[in-house]
Amino acid sequence: MLTILAAGSVFFPGLFLLSKQCLKSIPALRWSEGDAVIVSARLVSSIQAVMASSAGYIIASSCHDIIEDQHWLTSTYIMFAVPYFVYDIYAMFMCYWYKLRVKGHEEASAAPRHMTSALTSYLRREFLMVLHHVVMVTVCFPVSVFVRQGKGDYFQGVMFMAELSTPSVCLGKILIQYKQQHTLLHKVNGALMLITFFICRVLLFPYLYYVYGRYASIPFHLVPLSVPWHCNLGAALLMAPQLYWFSLICRGALRLFTGAQRRRPGVTTTTDGGTATPQPANGYRAASADSDLATH
Repeated sequence: MLTILAAGSVFFPGLFLLSKQCLKSIPALRWSEGDAVIVSARLVSSIQAVMASSAGYIIASSCHDIIEDQHWLTSTYIMFAVPYFVYDIYAMFMCYWYKLRVKGHEEASAAPRHMTSALTSYLRREFLMVLHHVVMVTVCFPVSVFVRQGKGDYFQGVMFMAELSTPSVCLGKILIQYKQQHTLLHKVNGALMLITFFICRVLLFPYLYYVYGRYASIPFHLVPLSVPWHCNLGAALLMAPQLYWFSLICRGALRLFTGAQRRRPGVTTTTDGGTATPQPANGYRAASADSDLATH
């Protein structure tokens, strides 16, 4: 068990560092530190998503009895992936920090003070995502490995496949970061993100309830009354942030495909006839934050 945890602890940060170094060193690229950090973080998230989805498919397709059948990959991948959630909290902060530096919101002489301020702002802005990662490590990990006593590997496998939506989410973040919202790739990816997120995350728990109802010969609408209360509570707590993020994705998709633009108060005109949003007191642009948020 400790060996698998150690392997995950080395693999994900190591992959991040290797990717960052390659993006900075390859002669044809030679990206800046900030660009390399942002893209490397998204790359690692996408690779983890592919690994989790592949493991989930293998597990789910191997379990004919959805309660009793077991697969060795279930607990193994859970232990391997736990360090990813710890690493990803750090990686998300580094992306946030470099975005601020690119926008010129830090001064070299005051970097420690601004780093602290950025960390506070990051935790406030990404509270739900950080909380999600913390819960995955402190609650879902021990429950999945120790409490369920080897039962329900099929359900674990299906939940792993929820990560199928992550690569399109990561690509969307990169395209927004580099102002590629006007491209066909961004529109196609936006449609793919909307579809995969809805199928893999929003419909996840209704599907699991439906499958259990068929297994136990219980009508779908009676399944919540037939399973232990803590299963319903856990499903509700995991489902709630997915619905919230999906609502943000829908808002972003609506703006993307209809060309609708929200009116923002306090917009001023620049000397070249464009528009510029006054800098908020905390140093972050609300428009940029909204664009990023809509891709979780």
